[in-house]
Amino acid sequence: MLASVARTVHRHLEVDGVRVFYRESLPDRVDAPVLLLLHGFPSGSHQFRRLIDVLGPHYRLIAPDYPGFGNTQVPDGFTYSFDRLADVTEGFVQNLGLDRFVMYVFDFGAPIGFRIAERHPEWIAGLVVQNGNAYEEGLSDAARGLVGLTPETPGAQGAIQDMLTLDGTRSQYEIGVTSPGLIAPEGWIIDQHFLDLPGRKEAQQALIFDYHSNVERYDHWHAWLRRHTPPTLITWGSNDPFFPEPGARAYLRDLPDAEVHLFDTGHFALETHLPEIAPLIADFLDRVWK
Repeated sequence: MLASVARTVHRHLEVDGVRVFYRESLPDRVDAPVLLLLHGFPSGSHQFRRLIDVLGPHYRLIAPDYPGFGNTQVPDGFTYSFDRLADVTEGFVQNLGLDRFVMYVFDFGAPIGFRIAERHPEWIAGLVVQNGNAYEEGLSDAARGLVGLTPETPGAQGAIQDMLTLDGTRSQYEIGVTSPGLIAPEGWIIDQHFLDLPGRKEAQQALIFDYHSNVERYDHWHAWLRRHTPPTLITWGSNDPFFPEPGARAYLRDLPDAEVHLFDTGHFALETHLPEIAPLIADFLDRVWK
């Protein structure tokens, strides 16, 4: 007998002039737990399509593309910053009518998601954190170098543009991975397709120059975690070249009851360890959704 596969719809939703693209699974139950999936750099909602296929029959999974990513379309003159991406994602949640969900934060999804959590703690039924950093010790030397870049830094724009090439995008998938044959090349090829669209590299450059604003908010997010103590599942690729393993363990300072699972892989841990991570998420959703 074949295992069930999610029925997934692909739609757009207008938020303040931004046409937000999103994927949503249609589970069997109308009261199924809701998991909001916040993607990372340089990817989009497509990075979650296998997870949606596996969990979507039983849970409502919703994955938007941010402005500057994937299939989302922005008006002329849109200003790219993490505050603005959080604004649009917040509006997306409100326009979709969500008022309670578990939030999956990965990479850029962490600073976007924690901004939303600060504004609406009542929305957050729990957190799934996958290589979504919020601590100084979770920044590698490479990440610290990026955080320190400004438009005035000599060679900064060239260094960023090198990251946005096909080789640079592919390396984010493969560095730290012990079994690269498990990674489908479509991931970085799709990412690069969107990066090569007009205006997209400039958008990514603006966000990298703004990344310091996330580090400056770390203390606020730690305070939020201590105050609200959301149930938290942490799944982490230990060999991440940007956000190494200490970033996963650091959450335990503020969330001592968090559940931590480390995997011998890189940044995009779902690419290689979906069979191990998906059941952890399913069990977590069943436990926290009441």
